[in-house]
Amino acid sequence: MTITHISAASATAPATPTDAAAFFAARLAFQADVSDVRAALETGAPGFVLVDSRGEAAWSQGRVPGALHLPTAEITERAAHLVDPAVPVITYCWGPGCDGATRAALAFARLGYRVREMIGGIEYWTREGFPVEGPNGVVQRAADPLTAPVGSAHCAC
Repeated sequence: MTITHISAASATAPATPTDAAAFFAARLAFQADVSDVRAALETGAPGFVLVDSRGEAAWSQGRVPGALHLPTAEITERAAHLVDPAVPVITYCWGPGCDGATRAALAFARLGYRVREMIGGIEYWTREGFPVEGPNGVVQRAADPLTAPVGSAHCAC
């Protein structure tokens, strides 16, 4: 008798190619990674407003240069005064262990904005070695070699 072990990775059949394509296309419509956001910001005309949804203390500690500070709790009240509804929004918060950017994106969507979430948040922005603006101006640390390409601008993915 042969006993075959089924791992958690293979216990559920993969989606059909049609369903997989729809799912992954939707993810790209809802999310943007930090490298793509940075590349767009570097053009000077990114086509979106980047919103840091963290509170004042976090914002003061460090943020993506050029981001708009609009804490999630204030979006409903202040968004229309600060963000043109015709311009898409990308939200970010701390990182992958935080759903603050998701809550902020939901608040914008409920107000009628086209919105995406920057996956990885300020954590992965910093880990990729991108500039961070804080109390001492703009600083840039070396990329973390375990989470970002080192010696190139993009992962070529």
